[in-house]
This record gives sequence, structure tokens and C-alpha cells, in this order.
Amino acid sequence: MNALAAYQAGATGAGIRVGIVDSGVDAASPEFAGRISTASANVAGGTGTDDEGGHGTAVAFTIAGTGVNINAQGVAFNASLIVLRADTPGSCATTDGCSFNDSAIARGIDAATTGGARVINLSLGGSSPNSSVLSAINRATAAGVIIVVSAGNESAADPDLFAQFASNTAISRGLVIIAGSVGASDTISSFSNLAGSFANYYLAAVGENVRAPCDNVQICLWRGTSLSAPQISGAVALLAQAFPNLTSSQIVSVLFSSARDAGTAGVDSTYGRGILDLTRAFQPIGTASVAGGTGAISLTSNATLSAPMGDAAQGALGAVILDGYSRAFAVDLSHTINRVGIARNFLNSLQSSTRNIASAINGMAVQVTLASTPNGGVSVERLMLSPTDGQRARAIAGIVTQRLGSAAQFAMGFAQGGSTLAAQLVGRRDPAFLVAREPLSDQGFDSRAKGSAALRNRFGAWGLTASMESGEVLNPGEAGILATRRAIYRRSGYDRTALSFDRQDGALATGLSFSRLGERETVLGAHFGNAFGATRATSWFIDAVARLESGDGWYIGGSMRQGWTSADVRGGLSGSGLIRTDAFAADLGKDGLFARGDSFGLRLAQPLRVSRGGLDLRLPTNYDYATGTPDAWLTQRLNLAPTGREMDFEARYSFGLLGGTLQTNLFWRRDPGNYLALPDDRGGALRYAVAF
Repeated sequence: MNALAAYQAGATGAGIRVGIVDSGVDAASPEFAGRISTASANVAGGTGTDDEGGHGTAVAFTIAGTGVNINAQGVAFNASLIVLRADTPGSCATTDGCSFNDSAIARGIDAATTGGARVINLSLGGSSPNSSVLSAINRATAAGVIIVVSAGNESAADPDLFAQFASNTAISRGLVIIAGSVGASDTISSFSNLAGSFANYYLAAVGENVRAPCDNVQICLWRGTSLSAPQISGAVALLAQAFPNLTSSQIVSVLFSSARDAGTAGVDSTYGRGILDLTRAFQPIGTASVAGGTGAISLTSNATLSAPMGDAAQGALGAVILDGYSRAFAVDLSHTINRVGIARNFLNSLQSSTRNIASAINGMAVQVTLASTPNGGVSVERLMLSPTDGQRARAIAGIVTQRLGSAAQFAMGFAQGGSTLAAQLVGRRDPAFLVAREPLSDQGFDSRAKGSAALRNRFGAWGLTASMESGEVLNPGEAGILATRRAIYRRSGYDRTALSFDRQDGALATGLSFSRLGERETVLGAHFGNAFGATRATSWFIDAVARLESGDGWYIGGSMRQGWTSADVRGGLSGSGLIRTDAFAADLGKDGLFARGDSFGLRLAQPLRVSRGGLDLRLPTNYDYATGTPDAWLTQRLNLAPTGREMDFEARYSFGLLGGTLQTNLFWRRDPGNYLALPDDRGGALRYAVAF
């Protein structure tokens, strides 16, 4: 049964009435003190509800016994009982045991319905019920009362004839559960009647070695489907108390849909719907949403952070969610936040297999990079810089440039960003490194530019460039750290506009840029689902760059970025967030260090990183079933600043060899991906490239 989860949720059956049509209860038992309803009665023409046979007391204890003098308790130990004693007077004293006639059973069902029972337990069996019983069942289900009836103990292929009214939907209305028996190992009991052709209405529960009171001794171990039925009736009481919004039909549906599957997969002729499992019944079922919010949420993955956020640690983010039955559950959403994997810049650079094609005529230059595809064709690819491409800003793939007179230039790019076009038009020299990338060359998180355009005009030593680009943010989604293939990336749009100023003063080149980044469904590359307000963002960046060249080939340079991001919370929730980011790089190098044509360089770089900030989300923390709305809210911080700080140091050296270029790179990466706990990343590469 696994009832502990229900008790931990505070469910005890308090305030719920359970009707028991049986042989009564022991009047001297302390197990039901104060919880026997005044609607209880002897409906068979006898006097009183005191149990003479013991069967009714065992059934009642299994439903609602407190365990005062017994090392056991009932399922819904605080539920109230409407005891309807229906055994034929004097029958319990015979060797055949208690007998029940249909008219008494019918009166018992009616009395339980009138008395306000939410569920009626019928641990009875025998021949098919007559019209009076069926009419009483019809009245009960019409009033929304659930009926649990024993399957019978004849080892038959179908339930007892008395229980087969469950399939008569005209009177059962889907509110009748047939109770079969299993042992502690979840195997159908040898004595239990099987689900047979009534599998859709059949639910199994433990009916072997059930501890309950019996005559003359304190405790006995009972067996039979008569003890399975009260466990299911008790489960109904727990659900009805814990989730007052549930209709009776929904309670039955919850029990069926949460049952443990046994035997043949799905509904089968042995176990029917499966085995009663209250742990699963007290977990969210179906599509969940944040109370007071809109849209579906996941119980396992509601956000995937991006590289600038690294190992950002989260405190508890308590919230109330509603499942597919509009049941309220308290959850900690911090456990549904995934982190992104480590960028594979090094391997991606080495694995690049491309060919650059360039042409220039009458002031127009075109360069396209072609890459092999699995089927032997070619596709347009974003440029992966070779040792020489990185040093010649005018030889970049996927760009068309056109001079517009002596001072103006225009450029268009495909699969290239606006910053790349700006570098193209300015003629900026960006040394090629494998790991310590120039932080101003892209967004700072996984993205793919689709199209861009830039216009530059020169005013003496000054230059002014306006650029724009659009593309896709690539977020690994639920695949998280394992996402490496195109098909599993979640894609959403972004737009970026920038205005840049540059100046050349002899050997010193400087630049200052202001840009705006608008993300439609992400925040700095991180995706937040409906649980966190389906957040989107607008970012503003200030970039600065400087490079000083000496006449003998030495150069020193640096760049930095400062960013401010404002998050916009949607999805029916309220909240906001201001996030600060930064990035920088410093370069030192020399062309012609040992021989003409060779090149040496060092770079220290920090890729884009959240320095502080997060999202302040107003989340529901309590739910009022009476109004169907949250009645308590709490603003909680979703931290986006990592503890780790990635720092990349790389050395490179290249020289001409046999008509090609040989380049070696050595790198050291501290806190890779902004993860403090990860070991430092060290490596090197030796590459030889030749054009043919």
C-alpha cells in the first residue's frame, strides 16, 4: 500500500465518513472511540450494532482503527464510521457464520448514503444482487458515493457474482471498485478471484496476514478479499480529506492511474488496474502547472542554465503546483534546474573540415566557407579560423562586402555575427586561439547567427559602424550536460543591434561599442520554463578594445565587456531580475619572433560570466481549495551567479613549413565552464594546414 507518503502529507481521513455494511463493530473496542457516527444502525431488524461475528470489526479496524492496544492501525485512522449492521439476526452464532439478505444490504447502502458517507465498503459476497440492492447502489452512485466491493475468495477467473454490478455503468457510474487480494510480494493471492472480464474495475490490495482484532485474543492475522476492500476504502478517505477538490470519479481515477502495474503490462485479467499504491497516489499525476500560473511545467526539468552561469548554486525555491487533477503539492523547484555542459571549443576547432572560397572585384569581396556533409555534398558553415585567417580580418567566410565610395563600406553576412562584420570593416587583427577565445566575438553563450548586416563610415581617424544580426540561441534543454547533437538543442530567437566607434592613432587602435541584445525565450542563453515565468530578457553591453603595435612586430592588446540584463517574467507569474556580466581578454604577441613569417602569441581571457544577480520570482506557497487560488506568495531568489570563474591562458606559435603552416597551441583552463569543483583543464595541439 505504501501509505507513509499519505501520512507525511498530513492525510488521516479526518472529517471523512466511511459506510460499512457488515456485521457491526465491537462495542467495547477503544479503536473507534468518538468516531462512530450517529447515523449507524442495525438495518437487519436486530438491535444495536455490536459485532457478534468479528468480521465487521476486522473490516472497520482495517479502515479506521487507531491501534490503541494493537501494534497496527487502520488506513484512515481518523475517519468516521457509519456502521450498518446487516447480518441476519442469529446467523452469526451458527456454524455457517453470518448471513446477509439483499433487503438488509440495500437498507444499509441507503443509510450510508443518507448519512453522508463518501465511500461504502461491502466486504460481502454471494449470488447476484437483487433489484433492491441495485437500486440502492444506483442511488448511492448518483449521490457521488464510491462503493468498494470484495472480489471473492473462490480462486475463480472472474469476481464474485455479487461484485459484477461494477460493469453495469448505468448504475455504477464508474464509482465501483472491485477489490482483489495480493500478498506482501505483490503476487495475486491463491484464494482471490481474478479480474477476468471486469479488469477495468478491479484493483488489488494486500489481503494476506492482515493484522486486526478477533474474538478472545487481542490480534489475529486475517486473509481474504474482505480485508483488501477496506484498505481501498481507507485510501479513498485519505484522498478525499487531503484533496477536497476531487470528485468521486477523480478519486477512483487517481487510484487506478497510480496503481502499481503487475502481471501483463497494462490492464490485465489477473490484476486488473494493478495494485494499490498510496505513495504514487500522493504524487502529482498528469500535466502540472504552477498554482496561479499558466502553461505546463515539468517535475524534473524546468530550466537549463547557460555557460555564463556555470555552477550557480540554488537555495530552496518552494512553490505550490497543481497536477492534472488540480491537486496542490508543495515542491522545491531548485531541483528542476539543470546546468549546461562545458564548451568544446578546443575539439570543435580541431575537427573543423572546411574550405574557404573567396573572390573580389570592383570594390566587392565575397568569401564563403564550405563544409563536407555526410552524404558527400557541401553546406554553408560558420567560419572556424585557421592560423592565417585569424590574422587577416578581410578573409572571413560567409561575408559580402561592398565599398560605397572612399569612406563608406557595407557588409552582409550569413551564419556570421554583427561583431564579425564590424571587425571585417574595421580591419581589426584578432589572433587565432583555440580555447582562449576573444570574448567580444560572440554572445558569450551557445548561439548561431543566421544573418547580419553592417554599415561603416570613416571620418578621418575615426570610424562609426552600425550593425545588426539575428539568430538562434542554442540551449541543450532537458539533455543538459550531454547535449552535443543538433536535434536535441532547444532553439529560440534573438536580435542584436550595435553602434561602434573606432579610432586609429598611429600604432594604437581603439574601439568602443554599445549594443542591445533581445532574447525572445532565454536569459543570457539560459532557458526558463513556465515554472519560472517563461522568462525572456533584454541586455545592454559596453565593449572596449585596444591594440598597440610596435614597428618590430610586437603587439599588445586587450578587450573587455560589461553587461546589464533585465529579465521579463511571463507565464502568469510576477518577478524581475537584474543581472551583471563581464568578460575580458589580454594579448601579447610578436610576428617574426625567430624567423620571417612565424608568429607567437599569449592570451589570458575570461569568457562572459555572471558577476552577480538573479531572478526574483514571486511564487505561490499556499493554496486555498475553497477559492481554487493561491492565498500566500513569497518572493524568492533564483541565483544566476556562479562560484567558479573560468580563466583561460593559451600560448600559440606558428610558422611556414613545406608550403603550409604548422601551428602549436598550449592551454590551461581554470574552473572550466565556471565550475569551481571541476579540475583544471590542460592540453595542447599541433596542426598542419596546407592549401591545395
